Amino acid sequence: MLIAADKFKGSLTAVQVAERVTAGLRRVVPGLEVEAMPVADGGDGTVDAAVAAGFERREVRVAGPLGHEVTAAFALRGDTAVVEMAEASGLQRLPAGVFAPLTASTYGSGELLRAALDAGARTIVFGVGGSATTDGGAGMLSALGARFLDADGEPVAPGGGGLRDLATADLSGLDPRLSSVELVLASDVDNPLTGPKGAPAVYGPQKGASPDDVAALDTALAHFAKVLEGAVGPRAAAHAAAPGAGAAGGIGYGALLLGARFRPGIEVMLDVLGFAPALERADLVITGEGSLDEQTLHGKAPAGVAAAARAAGKEVVAVCGRLALVPEALGRAGIRRAYPLTELEPDVAKCIADAGPILERSAERIAQDFLS
Repeated sequence: MLIAADKFKGSLTAVQVAERVTAGLRRVVPGLEVEAMPVADGGDGTVDAAVAAGFERREVRVAGPLGHEVTAAFALRGDTAVVEMAEASGLQRLPAGVFAPLTASTYGSGELLRAALDAGARTIVFGVGGSATTDGGAGMLSALGARFLDADGEPVAPGGGGLRDLATADLSGLDPRLSSVELVLASDVDNPLTGPKGAPAVYGPQKGASPDDVAALDTALAHFAKVLEGAVGPRAAAHAAAPGAGAAGGIGYGALLLGARFRPGIEVMLDVLGFAPALERADLVITGEGSLDEQTLHGKAPAGVAAAARAAGKEVVAVCGRLALVPEALGRAGIRRAYPLTELEPDVAKCIADAGPILERSAERIAQDFLS
């Protein structure tokens, strides 16, 4: 039995999901052999998943999205690091109810990457998602040695809004170690940097951006890419249009400029966590996340787990808080059946508040249906 589920956002971490499912299964089948592998798709929870798989947790003080210092973590095993941009620049780093769509910066994410380099990392998996920022990765690049100056030769203001004043970009001071590191951009979105499917238009409103803010950010990021084209050549424009450039407020674009290779986040994480050998040992796989819906099918963790398991001929069931997919859609994704908490407790607020005990009851049902 292999449990490879993501977090139930706002209720349970991926580690807690695995613990609760294990408890429910063993209530029906005492002594059941269970292997837990919490998973993540590059967004928040990615470092925790790596630590649960045996990576060492490293903590460092970095700048949060508004410039205040925060304690952020990355994960290290040998010379491979897992860096999660949300640890430094995520929405969870903003005070409750506060958004800063024009001024939030990814500078702290660059500091995290630098800390991974300092720790000896030769391969860095850079998980991006859950960001508070829309600065195209300018802050991150600045922390790594790039300079972005206005017409007076002064650094532009932090955040995507400040890029409208950008006159010159100088990447010659980037940390030289970056050229000898394998940097993998791990994301579950493939948006370009700008335009109707770009970072400001699609994700800006989630970060508090008004329609005017979205327009200003889109213009500023397009200008950013144009100035960079003058500094580093045509690849700046090519990267802006590339899949993943718009990930996490455009930090994907900054990572591509650093030479990162874009891969779906869950695929990268399954490789890093050692999913394939665990899958060989399993006869049934349980995956899941808080909401199984259309987004799940587009690169989220349960879809990646189910696809890998189906390719290996293993049966997959899913647990979730709420289910918004018809059985046919689940089947096409490789999931035999889903067990939403709302089947046991229709009150969504109670499901969120009491997710752990209800999830254990769901796991009992899985054991009765598949293991008895």
